[in-house]
Amino acid sequence: MHPPPPAADAMDFSQNSLFGYMEDLQELTIIERPVRRSLKTPEEIERLTVDEDLSDIERAVYLLSAGQDIQGTSVIANLPFLMRQNPAETLRRVLPKVREVLPVAGVEMQLTAAVSFLTILQEESVSVHTYAHSFLQVILLHLEHRDAGVSNAWLETLLSVIEVLPKETLRHEILNPLVSKAQLSQTVQSRLVSCKILGKMTNKFDAHTIKREILPLVKSLCQDVEYEVRSCMCRQLENIAQGIGTELTKSVVLPELIELSRDEGSSVRLAAFETLVNLLDVFDTDDRSQTILPLVKSFCEKSFKADESILISLSFHLGKLCHGLYGIFTPDQHLRFLEFYKKLCTLGLQQENGHNENQIPPQILEQEKKYISVRKNCAYNFPAMIVFVDPKNFHMELYSTFFCLCHDPEVPVRYTIAICFYELSSLPDLIPALTAAEQRAAASLKWRTHEKLLQKYACLPHIISSDQIYYRFLQRMFTIVMTNNVLPVQKAASRTLCIFLRYNRKQEQRHEVIQKLIEQLGQGKSYWNRLRFLDTCEFIIEIFSKSFFCKYFFLPAIELTHDPVANVRMKLCYLLPKVKSTLKIPADKHLLQQLEMCVRKLLCQEKDKDVLAIVKRTVLELDRMEMSMDAFQKKFYEKDLLDQEKEREELLLMEMEQLEKEKQQSDGRPMSEKNFEKKRRDTKTPTALPKSLPISVPGPSGTSTPSTSKEIKKSKLTRSQSFNNQAFHAKYGSLDKCASKSPTVGYTPSVSGLGKTSVVSLTDDSFRTRNASSAPTAFSPAPSLPGTSRGTSNSVDPKSSASKDTQPRKATLKSRKSNP
Repeated sequence: MHPPPPAADAMDFSQNSLFGYMEDLQELTIIERPVRRSLKTPEEIERLTVDEDLSDIERAVYLLSAGQDIQGTSVIANLPFLMRQNPAETLRRVLPKVREVLPVAGVEMQLTAAVSFLTILQEESVSVHTYAHSFLQVILLHLEHRDAGVSNAWLETLLSVIEVLPKETLRHEILNPLVSKAQLSQTVQSRLVSCKILGKMTNKFDAHTIKREILPLVKSLCQDVEYEVRSCMCRQLENIAQGIGTELTKSVVLPELIELSRDEGSSVRLAAFETLVNLLDVFDTDDRSQTILPLVKSFCEKSFKADESILISLSFHLGKLCHGLYGIFTPDQHLRFLEFYKKLCTLGLQQENGHNENQIPPQILEQEKKYISVRKNCAYNFPAMIVFVDPKNFHMELYSTFFCLCHDPEVPVRYTIAICFYELSSLPDLIPALTAAEQRAAASLKWRTHEKLLQKYACLPHIISSDQIYYRFLQRMFTIVMTNNVLPVQKAASRTLCIFLRYNRKQEQRHEVIQKLIEQLGQGKSYWNRLRFLDTCEFIIEIFSKSFFCKYFFLPAIELTHDPVANVRMKLCYLLPKVKSTLKIPADKHLLQQLEMCVRKLLCQEKDKDVLAIVKRTVLELDRMEMSMDAFQKKFYEKDLLDQEKEREELLLMEMEQLEKEKQQSDGRPMSEKNFEKKRRDTKTPTALPKSLPISVPGPSGTSTPSTSKEIKKSKLTRSQSFNNQAFHAKYGSLDKCASKSPTVGYTPSVSGLGKTSVVSLTDDSFRTRNASSAPTAFSPAPSLPGTSRGTSNSVDPKSSASKDTQPRKATLKSRKSNP
């Protein structure tokens, strides 16, 4: 019989096992050591204790003299504060101690000192002369620190100091010592520092000084025996060329770049190539065609045989290269360069996919990452390549490449080509594609994707015309607000709808949208729609001016104090402080009285205990609020200035509409967006403020008026327009009388997703497939409203209007109170 096998949990006392146990014990010992070291003895605690009666200066001096490194580092980090508080004593007592400890200080204290010295310079705590006298020598002393990180930190501080130092100080303190520091007998680090200092100082001296004293050093460093120095100096030639002018650049810098482009070191050749690309605008056509183009051609041909990092740089600078050499290529060179770009766009895609990353060697994975970077750079430069081939030839020359980039297996490539869409030429199918994307997101279960997409639609007013937005997108936003079941999606659609309304160029369309918001949301039968109306009011307060909200939405909003659903009244109570903040006294005194009347009715008549508790808290908050006045106040200066800017732009939209109508009547052509932007910029100056908006701000006194009588006439004509043809009820029509302030316009909110302003607007005619007569039925001119109060002509049984559809649900009511 064989003996039974040992139990699984039995202890194994073999030699290997014992060694394993000993290693585990050693690991536990190592883990415990830092804990023991962190404990301070009474003597150490005594040394770390500082008398609390010492002043900040005395404490700093004591800690730098007798304290430990961590305390000294803390003092140096606090040096900018000491300079702000007491600069004279800090320079007299603290700075000498800092000079004493820095030569023997550790890396952390050195880095902290470099940052503190730079902060003192940026905060202008002392004059430039005092700074140079007190700090410059300390900075220069530690430029060649043995630690590369410390040396770079001091160098960055010095480069910032060079920008503000006077010419004579630069010559005596930096340039003269630099002559010896740049010699071959010095260390490589010293010569690298010299290269960067030369690149920074060039624009501080005249051409004669540069030619006599700086350029000889530049040539010497370009021919240094170490490739790191040659590469570093080559990258500074761009700054040097900007300081010496075109003639010296062609006679001195260009020959050095040509020689460096043929260097044996790949990093030097890469630096020369990138510098040449950045300086293309400096050289004339002959230099570009006879000298630079052959170099670029040779560089591209050898790039596939070189390191992948060269391909990354080449693909990144491709767009700038195409722009700089445009018109110089022969047809054959143009075709070859285009084929080279197409080859880069598919680099790495020829390899078989579906492999397991765990089975691929690390060097292959690293190579694939570099190929992804190349394709990403190609996607980044795609708009420039469209210009290179001419937009007319897009489908024939670049569509297949565009398709490949859009379907690249890597997300960064697809993302980069996606954010380049707005830079392209006009795409006839842009609006249908955006519409299809929204419908696809709405049909999916990914409501967060739908929400983000609707948020990004807020940039459309900067890209397409307001008519295109009105007929293709605005009704869809309204439908989502009315029917979607996901609250974040509804809010995103509501905010985007408000932005569409903000940039709409036609008063008739604006009035129709406002009327629909009040009728179908504010007076809707579903309490859910009335809640969304309050959300919309909050967005309007954020996006529009105070006068706009008071004119159109103030009364419809506070009328919801009579709503039969407790949740609606509760949400309104939370909104009331923001509603009150839109009022200006004394012009809106009558609206303030109506607000106070509604609040008093809530206090007296509210039966729901939860709503009543919120009403009482809201009343206290409303009482503590300070009212904004018609004239500017110091405490509300920034908010009032922002609101006035919004008013100014709102008025500008109406003026532009009137001018556009006059222009269409005269020559039948709409006003260009360029003239609109010019008009908008012109009206941003404080001299264009209307008389009805008195301000008290520092500056030239005097009342400003429109520059011409024609503008005054058009402004008055625009302000006199009301909702007569929209057949508003008399109660809401009285809002035009209430708003004594002129509805002027201003602040353009920043829209997420719009990276640049230099976009090509899509033409109105390319998408205008229907005119006003073929507008959607939901936005056709509405008949007169039978009434504005749900208690009169629009009376609804409280039971039928209490729920989202028909029936009240008390459980739902209570559950939503915590998140109105």
